[in-house]
Formats: sequence, structure tokens, C-alpha cells
Amino acid sequence: MKKISLKKKRQQNISHNYATGLAITIVMFVLILIGMLWTPYDPDAMQGSLKLQGPSLLHWFGTDQFGRDVLSRVLSGSGSTLLIALGTIIIGGGAGIIIGAATGYFGGWFDEALMRINDAVAAFPSVLLALVIISIAGTGKYKVMIALGIAFIPSFARVVRGEYMRLREADYVISAKLIGVKTPRILFVHILPNILPALLSAIAIGFNNAVLAEAGLSYLGIGVQPPDASLGRMLSESQTYLASGPWCAIFPGLFLVLLVLGVGLLGEGILDQFGGGR
Repeated sequence: MKKISLKKKRQQNISHNYATGLAITIVMFVLILIGMLWTPYDPDAMQGSLKLQGPSLLHWFGTDQFGRDVLSRVLSGSGSTLLIALGTIIIGGGAGIIIGAATGYFGGWFDEALMRINDAVAAFPSVLLALVIISIAGTGKYKVMIALGIAFIPSFARVVRGEYMRLREADYVISAKLIGVKTPRILFVHILPNILPALLSAIAIGFNNAVLAEAGLSYLGIGVQPPDASLGRMLSESQTYLASGPWCAIFPGLFLVLLVLGVGLLGEGILDQFGGGR
């Protein structure tokens, strides 16, 4: 009876985390999409007479050291963050799925060769590798996206490879081989849908890592460049004004935390709900 009660309680916690993560993620994404289409003020408009004014009815998140509306800059900056994070997932996840599927399914020398290269790339921290690529290619929103996408390929490839190795001897895969189904169809029609829980969880983790990596690069001044707003750059610029304008750091930081928290809980919930808790 006690085992059933503990299992039920765990299931309730999983459902609660999943629902909480989904709710936070939806709210954050809606706010970001609104910010990409409309902001209360021009995010880049400077007004010296309004600098470092606290939150008010006119400026809900206050103004920064240049008199710019912090809410407008947070909404605009989060749009850049979302664009870079999604681009990173598309590049890193797309290449990682292809590499992981091929190595996990075929194995042998092909697996050994590609995974040794994968391990060599993975040996570098993703942000450090992105820094190297950016230093060669230059700064800018799209170059950051490409750099982070390349840096994130190994993590996706390893997750997908493990799932394909687990499923390549499954009954339905063997049956598909016996009736002459072509390999690409087996890889992406028969096996891929069955690894979706683990893959979606990896995508959620990758998205959060991309958000934090972009914020870190922008904080260092080599990510999104002015005049484009960036949450990381806003946090960097607000350091000097923590005493006179703490809202300049609080609101961008809070927005970043909520976005990462929501997607993280959602990814964990997806894996627990549909992946058997693996």
C-alpha cells in the first residue's frame, strides 16, 4: 500500500512539474512573440531626462542609464535570445540527429571514427568553442547562432546515438529489415518517433544551454551587438548602476531565469511523462 502511495505521489509531482513548466513556457513565449511584433516604446530611443527612473505606470520596468524603457528592451532582447536559441537547436540538433542516427544504427568502424571526432569537439566547453569560432568569423547575431549550433552538435549526437543503439535490435526494426524497408526509412520513420521523449528532453536542455550561452557571450560583449538589445548585455551594463537603478538588472535577470526554468521543467516533465522516467 505504501509503495502504491509513493508511486502515486511521484506521479503527481511529475504532472505538477510538467504543468508548471508548460504554463511558464507558454507565458514566456507569448511575451517574447509580442515583443518581436510590438513594444511599448522604441527599445533604442534615448531620453536623458528620463534616465534611471524607477518602475511606474508609464514605464513598468523603469528606465536605464540612457532613459530607455527597460520593459521594451527586455521584450526586444528576449526576441534575439529566442531567435539565437532556436537557430542553435536547428543547426546543432539537425546535424546531431543525423550523426547520432548513423553511428548508433550502423556501429562498427564508422561509429568509432565519427564518435572520436565527436568526442574531440565535445572536449572543448561549448562556450569556449563558440568563442573560438566567433573570434575567427566575427561577432553578430547570426554568427553567434552558427557558432553555438556547431558547438552543440556533439551533445545531440551522443544522446541520439545512445537511443539508436538501444532500439536497433528491436523487433519492429528487425521486421522492417526482413521485408526490405530501406535504411533511411527505418532510421527516420520507424526509429526516430520512438526516441522523441529523450530527444525532446535533450532539445529542452539544449535550448536552455543556448539561452545561457548567448547571454554569457553578450555579457562579455561578443554576442549580440548594439543597437540590438540583449538580456546578457543589459545585465553587463547594469552592473555600474546596481545601487541607483537595481531594476535594470532585476527584470532582465528575472526574465532569463523564468524562461530557463519553464523550459527546463517542461523538458523534465516530457521525459518523465512519456519516456518512462528514463
